[in-house]
Amino acid sequence: MPAGPRRTIPAGPRLAGRAAPACAAPLAPARPITTAPWPQQRYAPERLTPLATGAGVTVGVVDSGVDRRHPQLAGRVRAGTDLLDPGGDGTRDCAGHGTGVASVIVAARQDGVAFHGLAPQARILPVRVSEQQVVDGRESGRTVSARDFARAIRWAVDNGADVLNLSVVLYADDPAVRDAVAHALARDVVVVAAAGNLHESGDPRPYPAAYEGVLGVGAIGADGLRSSFSQVGPYVDLVAPGSDVVTAAPGQGHHRAEGTSYAVPFVAATAALLRQYRPDLDATEVAERILATADPAPGAGYGAGVLNPYRALTESGGGAARTRPAAALLDERADPALLAQQARRAASRDRALLVAAIGGGMVTAAVLLALVLPRGARRRWRPPDPA
Repeated sequence: MPAGPRRTIPAGPRLAGRAAPACAAPLAPARPITTAPWPQQRYAPERLTPLATGAGVTVGVVDSGVDRRHPQLAGRVRAGTDLLDPGGDGTRDCAGHGTGVASVIVAARQDGVAFHGLAPQARILPVRVSEQQVVDGRESGRTVSARDFARAIRWAVDNGADVLNLSVVLYADDPAVRDAVAHALARDVVVVAAAGNLHESGDPRPYPAAYEGVLGVGAIGADGLRSSFSQVGPYVDLVAPGSDVVTAAPGQGHHRAEGTSYAVPFVAATAALLRQYRPDLDATEVAERILATADPAPGAGYGAGVLNPYRALTESGGGAARTRPAAALLDERADPALLAQQARRAASRDRALLVAAIGGGMVTAAVLLALVLPRGARRRWRPPDPA
Protein backbone atom coordinates (compact mmCIF):
# COMPACT_ATOMS: atom_id res chain seq x y z
CA MET A 1 0.00 0.00 0.00
CA PRO A 2 1.28 3.57 -0.49
CA ALA A 3 3.08 4.96 2.50
CA GLY A 4 1.43 7.73 4.47
CA PRO A 5 3.12 10.90 5.64
CA ARG A 6 6.37 10.21 7.43
CA ARG A 7 7.22 11.58 10.85
CA THR A 8 10.35 11.57 12.94
CA ILE A 9 10.35 8.45 15.10
CA PRO A 10 12.20 8.58 18.43
CA ALA A 11 15.03 6.08 18.80
CA GLY A 12 14.00 4.82 22.24
CA PRO A 13 11.10 2.54 23.15
CA ARG A 14 7.70 4.14 22.71
CA LEU A 15 4.50 3.30 24.59
CA ALA A 16 2.02 2.02 22.02
CA GLY A 17 -1.06 3.76 23.40
CA ARG A 18 -2.32 7.05 24.68
CA ALA A 19 -1.12 7.99 28.16
CA ALA A 20 -2.75 9.68 31.14
CA PRO A 21 -1.80 12.90 32.99
CA ALA A 22 1.52 13.14 34.85
CA CYS A 23 2.07 12.21 38.49
CA ALA A 24 1.58 15.77 39.67
CA ALA A 25 -1.95 15.90 38.25
CA PRO A 26 -4.97 15.06 40.47
CA LEU A 27 -6.20 11.48 40.51
CA ALA A 28 -8.78 10.54 37.92
CA PRO A 29 -12.37 10.86 39.17
CA ALA A 30 -13.86 7.55 40.26
CA ARG A 31 -16.66 7.49 37.72
CA PRO A 32 -18.77 4.36 38.09
CA ILE A 33 -18.37 1.71 35.41
CA THR A 34 -21.86 0.23 35.50
CA THR A 35 -21.93 -1.49 32.12
CA ALA A 36 -19.49 -4.20 31.14
CA PRO A 37 -17.02 -2.81 28.58
CA TRP A 38 -17.37 -4.28 25.11
CA PRO A 39 -14.27 -6.51 25.36
CA GLN A 40 -15.75 -8.17 28.45
CA GLN A 41 -19.03 -8.64 26.67
CA ARG A 42 -17.12 -10.28 23.83
CA TYR A 43 -14.98 -12.53 26.04
CA ALA A 44 -17.40 -13.28 28.91
CA PRO A 45 -14.86 -13.77 31.74
CA GLU A 46 -17.48 -15.63 33.79
CA ARG A 47 -16.99 -18.52 31.35
CA LEU A 48 -13.24 -18.42 31.89
CA THR A 49 -13.13 -18.24 35.69
CA PRO A 50 -14.33 -21.83 36.32
CA LEU A 51 -11.48 -23.04 34.09
CA ALA A 52 -8.59 -20.75 35.04
CA THR A 53 -7.85 -17.44 36.75
CA GLY A 54 -4.12 -17.10 36.12
CA ALA A 55 -3.27 -18.21 39.67
CA GLY A 56 0.41 -18.96 40.11
CA VAL A 57 1.41 -17.16 36.89
CA THR A 58 3.55 -13.99 36.80
CA VAL A 59 3.17 -11.49 33.97
CA GLY A 60 6.05 -9.09 33.48
CA VAL A 61 4.80 -5.64 32.40
CA VAL A 62 7.67 -3.60 30.95
CA ASP A 63 6.06 -0.18 30.73
CA SER A 64 5.55 3.08 32.62
CA GLY A 65 5.21 1.35 35.99
CA VAL A 66 2.11 -0.07 37.66
CA ASP A 67 0.37 1.80 40.49
CA ARG A 68 -0.64 -0.82 43.04
CA ARG A 69 -2.69 1.70 45.07
CA HIS A 70 -5.67 1.19 42.79
CA PRO A 71 -8.30 -0.85 44.69
CA GLN A 72 -8.65 -3.33 41.84
CA LEU A 73 -4.88 -3.95 41.72
CA ALA A 74 -4.29 -4.29 45.46
CA GLY A 75 -2.35 -7.46 46.26
CA ARG A 76 -1.78 -8.22 42.59
CA VAL A 77 1.40 -6.25 41.90
CA ARG A 78 4.78 -7.54 43.04
CA ALA A 79 7.77 -5.33 43.73
CA GLY A 80 9.62 -4.89 40.46
CA THR A 81 12.34 -2.50 39.36
CA ASP A 82 12.71 1.00 37.92
CA LEU A 83 15.23 1.58 35.13
CA LEU A 84 14.08 5.17 34.60
CA ASP A 85 14.66 6.33 38.19
CA PRO A 86 17.02 3.81 39.82
CA GLY A 87 16.07 2.69 43.29
CA GLY A 88 12.35 2.35 42.61
CA ASP A 89 10.36 -0.87 42.56
CA GLY A 90 8.33 -0.23 39.41
CA THR A 91 5.12 0.79 41.22
CA ARG A 92 5.34 4.51 40.43
CA ASP A 93 3.38 5.38 37.28
CA CYS A 94 3.46 8.96 36.04
CA ALA A 95 1.83 8.17 32.72
CA GLY A 96 -0.92 5.73 33.68
CA HIS A 97 -0.11 3.55 30.70
CA GLY A 98 1.37 0.58 32.57
CA THR A 99 -1.35 0.71 35.22
CA GLY A 100 -4.00 0.54 32.49
CA VAL A 101 -2.26 -2.34 30.73
CA ALA A 102 -1.88 -4.32 33.96
CA SER A 103 -5.54 -3.77 34.87
CA VAL A 104 -6.73 -5.45 31.66
CA ILE A 105 -4.90 -8.54 32.91
CA VAL A 106 -5.49 -8.67 36.68
CA ALA A 107 -8.07 -6.09 37.85
CA ALA A 108 -10.17 -7.71 40.58
CA ARG A 109 -13.93 -7.69 40.69
CA GLN A 110 -15.28 -4.81 42.78
CA ASP A 111 -18.81 -3.99 43.87
CA GLY A 112 -20.36 -1.38 41.62
CA VAL A 113 -17.63 -1.70 38.97
CA ALA A 114 -18.41 -3.70 35.83
CA PHE A 115 -14.79 -3.69 34.65
CA HIS A 116 -12.34 -6.42 35.68
CA GLY A 117 -9.41 -8.33 34.23
CA LEU A 118 -9.29 -11.61 32.31
CA ALA A 119 -6.73 -13.31 34.61
CA PRO A 120 -7.51 -11.74 38.02
CA GLN A 121 -5.37 -14.08 40.11
CA ALA A 122 -2.20 -13.69 38.07
CA ARG A 123 0.54 -11.45 39.48
CA ILE A 124 2.13 -8.45 37.79
CA LEU A 125 5.89 -7.88 37.86
CA PRO A 126 6.37 -4.20 36.90
CA VAL A 127 9.49 -2.89 35.19
CA ARG A 128 9.41 0.89 34.70
CA VAL A 129 11.09 2.14 31.52
CA SER A 130 9.11 5.23 30.47
CA GLU A 131 6.92 8.12 31.58
CA GLN A 132 5.93 9.07 28.07
CA GLN A 133 2.71 10.97 27.50
CA VAL A 134 0.73 12.14 24.50
CA VAL A 135 -0.29 15.81 24.68
CA ASP A 136 -2.10 17.40 21.71
CA GLY A 137 -0.93 14.54 19.52
CA ARG A 138 2.73 14.96 20.50
CA GLU A 139 4.77 12.65 22.65
CA SER A 140 6.73 14.00 25.58
CA GLY A 141 8.43 12.56 28.63
CA ARG A 142 11.48 10.47 29.39
CA THR A 143 12.15 6.97 28.19
CA VAL A 144 15.12 4.62 28.55
CA SER A 145 17.55 3.70 25.80
CA ALA A 146 17.14 0.57 23.70
CA ARG A 147 19.97 -1.03 25.68
CA ASP A 148 18.16 -0.39 28.97
CA PHE A 149 14.93 -1.67 27.43
CA ALA A 150 16.78 -4.89 26.68
CA ARG A 151 18.02 -4.93 30.27
CA ALA A 152 14.42 -4.54 31.44
CA ILE A 153 13.33 -7.59 29.45
CA ARG A 154 16.16 -9.68 30.89
CA TRP A 155 15.39 -8.49 34.42
CA ALA A 156 11.75 -9.52 34.14
CA VAL A 157 12.69 -12.94 32.76
CA ASP A 158 15.36 -13.57 35.39
CA ASN A 159 12.98 -12.56 38.17
CA GLY A 160 10.20 -14.99 37.45
CA ALA A 161 8.05 -13.74 34.57
CA ASP A 162 6.14 -16.54 32.84
CA VAL A 163 4.60 -14.15 30.31
CA LEU A 164 5.99 -10.81 29.07
CA ASN A 165 3.62 -7.96 28.17
CA LEU A 166 5.50 -5.49 25.96
CA SER A 167 3.10 -2.69 25.06
CA VAL A 168 6.16 -0.87 23.79
CA VAL A 169 7.52 -0.34 20.28
CA LEU A 170 11.00 0.29 18.90
CA TYR A 171 11.21 1.22 15.24
CA ALA A 172 14.73 -0.13 14.85
CA ASP A 173 16.18 -3.63 15.13
CA ASP A 174 18.49 -3.30 18.11
CA PRO A 175 20.89 -6.24 18.73
CA ALA A 176 20.61 -5.95 22.52
CA VAL A 177 16.81 -6.08 22.37
CA ARG A 178 16.91 -8.97 19.91
CA ASP A 179 19.21 -10.92 22.23
CA ALA A 180 17.02 -10.14 25.24
CA VAL A 181 13.95 -11.49 23.46
CA ALA A 182 15.89 -14.62 22.47
CA HIS A 183 16.85 -14.99 26.14
CA ALA A 184 13.18 -14.82 27.13
CA LEU A 185 12.15 -17.43 24.57
CA ALA A 186 14.99 -19.72 25.59
CA ARG A 187 13.77 -19.47 29.19
CA ASP A 188 10.26 -20.63 28.16
CA VAL A 189 8.58 -17.22 28.50
CA VAL A 190 5.61 -16.26 26.31
CA VAL A 191 6.44 -12.87 24.76
CA VAL A 192 3.57 -10.64 23.56
CA ALA A 193 4.22 -7.24 21.95
CA ALA A 194 2.36 -4.36 20.32
CA ALA A 195 2.24 -4.09 16.52
CA GLY A 196 2.33 -0.27 16.72
CA ASN A 197 0.02 2.62 15.90
CA LEU A 198 1.65 4.15 12.82
CA HIS A 199 -0.47 2.63 10.06
CA GLU A 200 -1.06 6.08 8.61
CA SER A 201 2.70 6.70 8.62
CA GLY A 202 3.51 3.76 6.40
CA ASP A 203 3.61 0.85 8.86
CA PRO A 204 7.27 1.06 9.92
CA ARG A 205 8.49 -2.30 11.20
CA PRO A 206 7.87 -2.57 14.98
CA TYR A 207 10.15 -4.37 17.38
CA PRO A 208 9.96 -6.57 19.46
CA ALA A 209 6.73 -7.59 17.66
CA ALA A 210 8.63 -8.35 14.44
CA TYR A 211 11.03 -10.83 16.07
CA GLU A 212 10.51 -14.55 15.52
CA GLY A 213 8.71 -16.22 18.42
CA VAL A 214 6.98 -13.03 19.61
CA LEU A 215 3.20 -12.73 19.39
CA GLY A 216 2.63 -9.42 17.58
CA VAL A 217 -0.79 -7.97 18.38
CA GLY A 218 -2.88 -5.49 16.40
CA ALA A 219 -6.06 -3.73 17.53
CA ILE A 220 -9.75 -3.96 16.65
CA GLY A 221 -12.78 -1.95 17.70
CA ALA A 222 -16.17 -3.03 18.99
CA ASP A 223 -17.31 -3.63 15.40
CA GLY A 224 -14.64 -6.29 14.99
CA LEU A 225 -12.77 -4.27 12.36
CA ARG A 226 -9.12 -3.30 12.53
CA SER A 227 -8.60 0.04 14.25
CA SER A 228 -7.50 2.71 11.77
CA PHE A 229 -4.20 3.31 13.58
CA SER A 230 -3.29 -0.37 13.97
CA GLN A 231 -0.33 -1.34 11.81
CA VAL A 232 -0.46 -4.00 9.11
CA GLY A 233 2.34 -6.36 8.20
CA PRO A 234 3.72 -9.88 8.59
CA TYR A 235 4.52 -9.09 12.23
CA VAL A 236 0.78 -9.05 13.11
CA ASP A 237 0.03 -12.53 14.43
CA LEU A 238 -3.49 -11.77 15.68
CA VAL A 239 -5.68 -8.91 16.86
CA ALA A 240 -7.54 -8.06 20.08
CA PRO A 241 -9.58 -5.15 21.48
CA GLY A 242 -7.61 -1.90 21.27
CA SER A 243 -10.18 0.86 20.77
CA ASP A 244 -12.40 2.31 23.51
CA VAL A 245 -10.86 -0.01 26.11
CA VAL A 246 -11.67 0.67 29.78
CA THR A 247 -8.62 0.55 32.05
CA ALA A 248 -7.76 1.42 35.64
CA ALA A 249 -6.20 4.86 36.22
CA PRO A 250 -3.38 5.49 38.72
CA GLY A 251 -4.66 5.65 42.29
CA GLN A 252 -8.34 5.26 41.56
CA GLY A 253 -10.94 5.58 38.82
CA HIS A 254 -10.79 4.49 35.21
CA HIS A 255 -9.88 5.73 31.75
CA ARG A 256 -10.96 4.88 28.26
CA ALA A 257 -7.93 4.31 26.08
CA GLU A 258 -6.89 3.18 22.63
CA GLY A 259 -3.81 1.78 21.00
CA THR A 260 -2.25 -1.57 20.22
CA SER A 261 -0.82 -1.23 23.75
CA TYR A 262 -4.19 -2.21 25.14
CA ALA A 263 -4.70 -5.12 22.76
CA VAL A 264 -1.51 -6.77 24.03
CA PRO A 265 -2.71 -7.45 27.62
CA PHE A 266 -5.78 -9.35 26.39
CA VAL A 267 -3.38 -11.78 24.71
CA ALA A 268 -0.98 -11.79 27.66
CA ALA A 269 -3.88 -12.57 30.01
CA THR A 270 -4.95 -15.46 27.78
CA ALA A 271 -1.39 -16.78 27.89
CA ALA A 272 -1.49 -16.56 31.71
CA LEU A 273 -4.76 -18.52 31.79
CA LEU A 274 -3.26 -21.19 29.56
CA ARG A 275 -0.08 -21.43 31.62
CA GLN A 276 -2.22 -22.24 34.65
CA TYR A 277 -4.77 -24.46 32.88
CA ARG A 278 -2.25 -26.41 30.79
CA PRO A 279 1.07 -26.33 32.67
CA ASP A 280 2.35 -29.09 30.40
CA LEU A 281 2.48 -26.68 27.43
CA ASP A 282 5.72 -24.80 26.77
CA ALA A 283 5.83 -21.19 25.56
CA THR A 284 5.79 -22.15 21.88
CA GLU A 285 2.77 -24.42 22.37
CA VAL A 286 0.91 -21.70 24.29
CA ALA A 287 1.48 -19.26 21.42
CA GLU A 288 0.46 -21.84 18.84
CA ARG A 289 -2.74 -22.66 20.69
CA ILE A 290 -3.69 -18.98 20.97
CA LEU A 291 -3.27 -18.56 17.22
CA ALA A 292 -4.90 -21.86 16.24
CA THR A 293 -8.06 -20.97 18.18
CA ALA A 294 -8.41 -17.36 16.98
CA ASP A 295 -11.75 -16.44 15.43
CA PRO A 296 -11.88 -15.76 11.68
CA ALA A 297 -11.30 -12.12 10.72
CA PRO A 298 -13.11 -10.11 8.03
CA GLY A 299 -10.08 -9.56 5.80
CA ALA A 300 -6.31 -9.25 5.50
CA GLY A 301 -4.18 -7.53 8.12
CA TYR A 302 -5.54 -9.51 11.08
CA GLY A 303 -2.92 -12.26 11.24
CA ALA A 304 -4.44 -15.56 12.35
CA GLY A 305 -7.64 -13.76 13.40
CA VAL A 306 -9.27 -12.34 16.50
CA LEU A 307 -8.24 -13.55 19.95
CA ASN A 308 -10.68 -15.99 21.58
CA PRO A 309 -9.58 -16.88 25.16
CA TYR A 310 -12.36 -19.44 25.74
CA ARG A 311 -11.48 -21.42 22.62
CA ALA A 312 -7.81 -21.23 23.54
CA LEU A 313 -8.57 -22.98 26.84
CA THR A 314 -11.13 -25.50 25.71
CA GLU A 315 -10.11 -26.60 22.22
CA SER A 316 -7.23 -28.86 21.25
CA GLY A 317 -5.17 -26.65 18.97
CA GLY A 318 -2.10 -27.34 16.91
CA GLY A 319 0.46 -25.10 15.34
CA ALA A 320 -0.91 -25.02 11.81
CA ALA A 321 -2.20 -21.46 12.15
CA ARG A 322 1.07 -20.04 13.39
CA THR A 323 2.38 -17.75 10.67
CA ARG A 324 5.77 -17.06 12.26
CA PRO A 325 7.08 -20.19 14.08
CA ALA A 326 9.33 -19.56 17.05
CA ALA A 327 12.77 -20.41 15.75
CA ALA A 328 14.25 -20.16 19.24
CA LEU A 329 12.04 -22.95 20.58
CA LEU A 330 12.14 -25.95 18.29
CA ASP A 331 10.74 -28.65 20.61
CA GLU A 332 7.55 -29.69 18.83
CA ARG A 333 5.90 -31.95 21.38
CA ALA A 334 2.48 -33.40 20.56
CA ASP A 335 -0.63 -32.21 22.34
CA PRO A 336 -1.26 -34.65 25.26
CA ALA A 337 -5.01 -34.38 24.74
CA LEU A 338 -4.60 -35.35 21.11
CA LEU A 339 -2.35 -38.28 22.04
CA ALA A 340 -4.92 -39.51 24.56
CA GLN A 341 -7.66 -39.22 21.95
CA GLN A 342 -5.58 -41.17 19.45
CA ALA A 343 -4.87 -43.86 22.07
CA ARG A 344 -8.58 -44.21 22.83
CA ARG A 345 -9.37 -44.56 19.14
CA ALA A 346 -6.63 -47.16 18.68
CA ALA A 347 -7.93 -49.16 21.66
CA SER A 348 -11.47 -49.06 20.28
CA ARG A 349 -10.23 -50.21 16.88
CA ASP A 350 -8.29 -53.10 18.45
CA ARG A 351 -11.33 -54.17 20.45
CA ALA A 352 -13.46 -54.13 17.28
CA LEU A 353 -10.93 -56.26 15.41
CA LEU A 354 -10.79 -58.75 18.30
CA VAL A 355 -14.57 -59.05 18.44
CA ALA A 356 -14.69 -59.55 14.67
CA ALA A 357 -11.98 -62.22 14.83
CA ILE A 358 -13.78 -64.12 17.60
CA GLY A 359 -17.07 -63.89 15.75
CA GLY A 360 -15.48 -65.13 12.54
CA GLY A 361 -13.86 -68.04 14.39
CA MET A 362 -17.20 -69.07 15.89
CA VAL A 363 -18.88 -69.03 12.49
CA THR A 364 -16.10 -71.14 10.98
CA ALA A 365 -16.33 -73.63 13.85
CA ALA A 366 -20.10 -73.87 13.42
CA VAL A 367 -19.72 -74.62 9.70
CA LEU A 368 -17.13 -77.29 10.36
CA LEU A 369 -19.31 -78.90 13.01
CA ALA A 370 -22.25 -78.86 10.64
CA LEU A 371 -20.22 -80.84 8.10
CA VAL A 372 -18.39 -83.19 10.46
CA LEU A 373 -21.14 -84.24 12.87
CA PRO A 374 -23.50 -85.83 10.27
CA ARG A 375 -20.66 -87.74 8.64
CA GLY A 376 -19.45 -89.02 12.01
CA ALA A 377 -22.94 -90.16 12.92
CA ARG A 378 -23.35 -92.08 9.63
CA ARG A 379 -20.05 -93.91 10.28
CA ARG A 380 -21.12 -94.43 13.87
CA TRP A 381 -17.90 -92.60 14.77
CA ARG A 382 -15.64 -95.27 13.16
CA PRO A 383 -12.56 -94.08 11.29
CA PRO A 384 -13.12 -93.78 7.53
CA ASP A 385 -12.25 -96.75 5.31
CA PRO A 386 -8.70 -96.22 3.96
CA ALA A 387 -9.87 -97.69 0.58
